[in-house]
Amino acid sequence: MLNIDNSSVQMHIVTMIIIKSAREIEQLKRSNAIVAEVFGKLKRMIVPGVTTRELDEIAEDYIRLKGARPAFKGYRGFPASVCTSINEEVVHGIPGQRRLKEGDIIGLDVGVNYLGYFGDAAITLPVGEVDAEAKRLVEVTEKALYIGIEKAKVGNRLFDISYAIQRWVESHGFSVVRDFVGHGIGRELHEDPQVPNFGMPHQGPRLEKGMVFSLEPMVNEGAYEVKVLSDGWTVVTADGKRSAHFEHTIAITEDGAEILSIL
Repeated sequence: MLNIDNSSVQMHIVTMIIIKSAREIEQLKRSNAIVAEVFGKLKRMIVPGVTTRELDEIAEDYIRLKGARPAFKGYRGFPASVCTSINEEVVHGIPGQRRLKEGDIIGLDVGVNYLGYFGDAAITLPVGEVDAEAKRLVEVTEKALYIGIEKAKVGNRLFDISYAIQRWVESHGFSVVRDFVGHGIGRELHEDPQVPNFGMPHQGPRLEKGMVFSLEPMVNEGAYEVKVLSDGWTVVTADGKRSAHFEHTIAITEDGAEILSIL
């Protein structure tokens, strides 16, 4: 996801959006299929006691086994293949020796570069039994992603996606992060346009067949403000409350959005 100056979102979306050919979308589907397969591996590992470094190692080994490269490792200096963000950590958590505990929630963000095309997706999972509010946070965030995807259709405007996500989230008493947003994706991990999870409807570029976006609601249990820790990467909620994150890479077709990061 991109870090933005949210005061400039309305202006920044007037940019060049690369339209992908059918062949390019097939290539992107292959990259994103590897991402989905990685999640299949990681989901079985989300138990109390596992370290985030173990999750990262499993993901990297599998990505390389498939002939691909971890998209995040080395990107702007990021030191790992997977972002592992626990509880109040919103995004960009760095894997290490921290062990998961019963009742945690963990966001996993995975990126893949396969033959020059990128895949990107994220999920948030419970660790063992979690409390009712954690379950509700995760469920609302996941549903927000699919509500956004429903608006990703030819003829709609980009901010129709943003507005739908924000409206759903806030109607459930949660908040959407302003400082980080979704993005276009293709032969680069981050392409235009920025795709905020907030905004007014009927604004932004008209959506066209062949556009490919990574939509990724980041939803906080409390207020939307966030801060970056001293490691320069890990983003946490400013109020210390929990956060959830879901992401899919989608292609806009004549029949609506096709989710590429799913098996």
